[in-house]
Amino acid sequence: MSKNVARSTFREVPLETGFSVLKFQNNTEEADYYNRDVDNSFIQIHYCVKGNSKFHFNNGNYTFNVLDKHSIFLYNPQQKLPINMEILPKTWVISVLISIEKFHSLFSKEAGYIPFLSENNKNRKYYDNTEIKSSVLLVLQQIFAADSHSSMRDLYIKGKTYELLSLHFDSGENTNDEYCPFLVDDKEVLKIRKAKDIIISQMSEPPTLQQLANEVGLNLKKLKEGFKQIYGDTVYSFLFDYKMEHARKLLESNRFNVNEVGLQVGYSTSSHFISAFKKKFGTTPKQYIINLNQ
Repeated sequence: MSKNVARSTFREVPLETGFSVLKFQNNTEEADYYNRDVDNSFIQIHYCVKGNSKFHFNNGNYTFNVLDKHSIFLYNPQQKLPINMEILPKTWVISVLISIEKFHSLFSKEAGYIPFLSENNKNRKYYDNTEIKSSVLLVLQQIFAADSHSSMRDLYIKGKTYELLSLHFDSGENTNDEYCPFLVDDKEVLKIRKAKDIIISQMSEPPTLQQLANEVGLNLKKLKEGFKQIYGDTVYSFLFDYKMEHARKLLESNRFNVNEVGLQVGYSTSSHFISAFKKKFGTTPKQYIINLNQ
């Protein structure tokens, strides 16, 4: 199931029985809210990838803030813990809901390494609030970027969610080094992010891949592989999606006509822009505006 209201989006991806992942993106200037009953046999892990989210408990009598790049782990076999989440403006959250039965089937061999599965904590309520590890954050960003994976999207998200859980509970000292062989340090991640910022800022006349690689100080192979690893897509596919989303917002502002919007996102002819817009959204820019005003 999914919803899309203005620029606030929600998507639920059922992975298996008793196992699902929820994606929230609130890019608006107002708080969004999500409420859901959750059975007491479920573990909840909520990752605040960007921004700030609030969880309200006991009919609003208690509120817990999950800050930027922090996660909260919740389990209470004695009572239900319904999700009553306030997603503040400019906030992205990924939530994993997994039954205790499914969780044990995945991690029974690792019980000695996971505090939650220790004998002392068995069948007891458990809570943990931690900062998101860099390796985990990278996978979370990939899950958000998975919207561009079309028919293979849900399978991709399933694989990434398994990877997410393994990294979340892995206390090994070398996790970050082994996780991504071509992104060996944070400096290379920063260079990839700089590359993204460059193509966005120059989207009307983007550089070639080689020019982009030279500007950020990476070889071409590392640029292409690193960009796909972080953003889940190739450089130009990512740019295409960004340009179309930007064009859609410009059209919604009612400040520019179709030709002006096309020029702003790098199309010298309106026919090319109309074709690209229809490829992305399944309708022409003119019809999109008509539908908005109905």
